[in-house]
Amino acid sequence: MTSKNLFSPLFLLLAVLFCVCLIVSNLMEIKTVAVGPLVITAGVVVFPISYVINDCIVEIYGFARARLTIWLGFAMNLLVSLLLQLGILLPGADSWHGQEAMEMIFGAVPRIFAASFAAFLCGSMVNAYVMSRMKRASQQGRGFSLRAIVSTIWGEGVDSIVFFPIAFGGILSWQEIGLLTVTQVIIKTLYEIIALPVTIRLVRKLKSIEGDVTDGDISYKWWRVNEI
Repeated sequence: MTSKNLFSPLFLLLAVLFCVCLIVSNLMEIKTVAVGPLVITAGVVVFPISYVINDCIVEIYGFARARLTIWLGFAMNLLVSLLLQLGILLPGADSWHGQEAMEMIFGAVPRIFAASFAAFLCGSMVNAYVMSRMKRASQQGRGFSLRAIVSTIWGEGVDSIVFFPIAFGGILSWQEIGLLTVTQVIIKTLYEIIALPVTIRLVRKLKSIEGDVTDGDISYKWWRVNEI
């Protein structure tokens, strides 16, 4: 295992992939997709990948580095969003005719914007926390599949419980919000289950290269980013 104060190339690669998947999923949220009788956002296709990566980081590197990665994802997503708003505000040239389209795609409503950021942070942290605590409670880190599924249910549950009331409270009925919440959790958890064989192989491969970590006496406070 690498030194506590160093980041291996594989960890950096996972952290970058996590940030990219998060940013791309938010950019894809503008499009709705019909899946049988259900209507979901295109971002659902990409966003669960960040949970898979989150599980891998917690399993191999521990909660502290997962916490750092989550905050990096939050910061990079915020930066991209702010830069896009700046791009919208810049005066266009006479030859530019896509202002309305750019505003429609990238001009996120502040309420949706706030809901998305709060939901991501809460859901990802809960996912990492549950994964870490379950590993500590297991014998020799066994039961990765169960940890991955249970942590996803908790993480996606918190994500949806935070997002939909903030984003659509007063706009949709509470029954509709409840249905959307349950549907999102089910779809994203099924996604994780389907991807589980790939995740297991990836974790095994990474463990053979990087080693393994079971969190000991660490702080689970979200804001202690400097503790790695």
